[in-house]
Amino acid sequence: MTDKKKAVVLLSGGLDSATCVAIALDQGYEVYALSFRYGQRHSVELEAADRIATQLGVKEHKTAVIDLTLFGGSALTADIDVPKDRSDDDMSHDIPVTYVPARNTIFLSFALAYAEVVGAKDIFIGVNALDYSGYPDCRPEFIKSYEETANLGTKAGVTEDERIRIQTPLLNMTKAQIAATGTRLGVDYAMTISCYDPDTEGRACGHCDSCLLRKKGFAEAGIADPTRYQD
Repeated sequence: MTDKKKAVVLLSGGLDSATCVAIALDQGYEVYALSFRYGQRHSVELEAADRIATQLGVKEHKTAVIDLTLFGGSALTADIDVPKDRSDDDMSHDIPVTYVPARNTIFLSFALAYAEVVGAKDIFIGVNALDYSGYPDCRPEFIKSYEETANLGTKAGVTEDERIRIQTPLLNMTKAQIAATGTRLGVDYAMTISCYDPDTEGRACGHCDSCLLRKKGFAEAGIADPTRYQD
């Protein structure tokens, strides 16, 4: 029997990453999920990641511990207020303060090391450039460039026949399409949290950019929003 193809999937605990795990599983991959405790104010997402990994049945789930509060520079890793109740127009301009410097570059580097060890040729990341393109490390140009770097800078990339691929299945999906896809694939979104500023009980604020986009996605998909909100 041929061994199942393997994939490392970045799993934050939110709507997008949970959908990515479901897509990878649906495509026949044996999934190795990777989460990060990086000093984020919304570390409750890691509990969600554990729940999702268990519910969807991944092969292995690891959480890497790094400390990006050492550098700060983001509302997620420093004492900077998370923006609330911004309009779609406001969200579409400039890079927001919730951008964590070089985060996806760092995360993909860890995922790349993990992929080499387990023999995975595919890395899935839930970047999305359609509904919200404020983050420079969510752009297709960045992903393409990183994939080239991955194949130039690893033993697997330079010695094996099959190239390492960075998979971005959500890149050109709206939030509504993402929610509909995950629902079809059996994701229990009640287990996920996308909020940048949740309370100590793990309830979403309902007002940050991520919450607003999530609400909009469920509404446009005609799917009941299962999120626990603070109000």
